Amino acid sequence: MSQGVEWAMHTCLNLTYVESGQAVPTASLAKFYALPPAYLNKHLQALVRAGILSSTPGPRGGFRLARRPEAISLLDVVTAIEGPGEAFPCDQILRAGPGGRADVDYRQACVIAGSMRHAELAWRRELAGRSLADVRAEVEARYPDTPKNTRERFAALRG
Repeated sequence: MSQGVEWAMHTCLNLTYVESGQAVPTASLAKFYALPPAYLNKHLQALVRAGILSSTPGPRGGFRLARRPEAISLLDVVTAIEGPGEAFPCDQILRAGPGGRADVDYRQACVIAGSMRHAELAWRRELAGRSLADVRAEVEARYPDTPKNTRERFAALRG
């Protein structure tokens, strides 16, 4: 998984703490964790295309959540950044190995491919079952000052 997934997850979580309707510019989102703005913006645009964020152009523009945190799963964010493809695409290398046959679909017959597919399904189920609101609740339970600290940091970055 690319580092863009981590950036996207934290950025989305931070946007849950922003006052309703307020947009945060890319520059502020990038400065929050000292990320390269252009590269972060590429990921933010992927989140917009996926309907997770919305963007507003202009001097008071920026990004905000497009849906309620309860309606955004962690899998939504991962898929927006990484795409819907399999994490382990089987290239059927067994075909070229000893005893390999051209008429066998090794994506189905290979024990390793099957094990990886099973693990990926479990991973996707876990991510699909956890929303941004769930993560926010856990963060706030562990670190109660996070909402206030996040808002204050964004205010300082804007100022």
